[in-house]
Amino acid sequence: MGFGKSMTVSEMIGQFIKPEAPIYVKAFDGSTFGEPSADLRVRVVRPDAVYQLLTQPNEIGAVRAYVLGDIDFDGIDYADPYPQMRQLLAIAPYVKPIRPLAVAKVASGVFSHGLRRPPVPATEGPSKFDRIKRGLLPHTEKADSQTVSFHYDMSNEFYADFLGPSMTYTCAVFDDPSMSLEDAQANKLRLILDKLGLEPGQRLLDIGCGWGSMVITAARRGIKALGVTLSKEQAEYANEWIAREGLSDLAEVRVQDYREVPESDFDGICSIGMMEHVGVKNYQRYFEEMFRLLKPMGRLLNHQITISHDKPNGKPGTDEFLDRYIFPDGDLGTPGFIESCIHDAGFNVVHQENLRQHYALTLHHWNRNLSEHWDDAVKQVGFERAKVWGLYMAACSLNFELDGIQIHQFLAVRPDRVGHPMGDWYPLRPWWKA
Repeated sequence: MGFGKSMTVSEMIGQFIKPEAPIYVKAFDGSTFGEPSADLRVRVVRPDAVYQLLTQPNEIGAVRAYVLGDIDFDGIDYADPYPQMRQLLAIAPYVKPIRPLAVAKVASGVFSHGLRRPPVPATEGPSKFDRIKRGLLPHTEKADSQTVSFHYDMSNEFYADFLGPSMTYTCAVFDDPSMSLEDAQANKLRLILDKLGLEPGQRLLDIGCGWGSMVITAARRGIKALGVTLSKEQAEYANEWIAREGLSDLAEVRVQDYREVPESDFDGICSIGMMEHVGVKNYQRYFEEMFRLLKPMGRLLNHQITISHDKPNGKPGTDEFLDRYIFPDGDLGTPGFIESCIHDAGFNVVHQENLRQHYALTLHHWNRNLSEHWDDAVKQVGFERAKVWGLYMAACSLNFELDGIQIHQFLAVRPDRVGHPMGDWYPLRPWWKA
């Protein structure tokens, strides 16, 4: 059946998309839109798809419809929907300007069947507003602990399904596109340690250490490495890995907020893929804390996702999909703003680079790994959540390719005294292999 006596689903679509668009849609009411030979073939499976988009006329409505199977695509791999996302981009030039009359016409046809609140996926978390109502103010220690647990404390086995043996959940660094993911991740860890220039016996603090790959790599060089994370599952995994490697005398991972680390005078600090959880408004204080924890001439390597341009409304935060499904309270800043914060905290910023293309390649590897291990991923976290993560990683890879987001490494040094910032240690030119 259709919605209303005179409007089918295909007619509703025609209110918003030009008929020559490269898409074919087949709806539950038997109506179709577009050319059957189009590469992008969409199925509107249930009426709830329309209710989702009308009650949430934004990305949340579309995500809910996709995650619950109200909308589907012919030939899709749920672990890697990148091809369909690329094809959807090609529809943009064919989208008509939103006309209030068209919206009213469609809404009238739908709501003539009565108001209906469509279901919400079980994997969707509360909105930012709902979290605040519960007393979880963004980026307080209590909120950070819960949001990190939401993201990371699902299943170590699930993360292994797409990260691979390195268990390294950040951008790899590729010598060329044919390089394997494992080699590229080892290359990234090597690059960071080479930039920090630490020697055996010196001390490294890894903030947001994940499953311990950096801590272990540093300890293999004879560096005394401490990692901190808010995820209990990550810490258990990391310490078991450290013990298997026989590195317990050099490496340790704690469940601890970086603001509670009692030690100081570290020779180096790395923060790899952690700043996305800190909050832009807290960047200055974060880098001031790093400055305090380092000894004079200590080095900081900050590796984080950035946005290419300031948000139009000037408000912090990620989009609604990421906030509700992936990174609650996630937040991104521009590279210029981040560098200013590092500088204003007292550091000398000595090098920065943009690894945007490398993260797109990394994510393509993760999507392929998820596809290869799909059955186990579903076993670990359920079909719905596995589907969400396939969508998330494919969307991020596309966003890196389109330069909506980037990833930067900043290398900074804590000066030894005013007017003589580099001392004898810092060479005249970069000393690491690119």
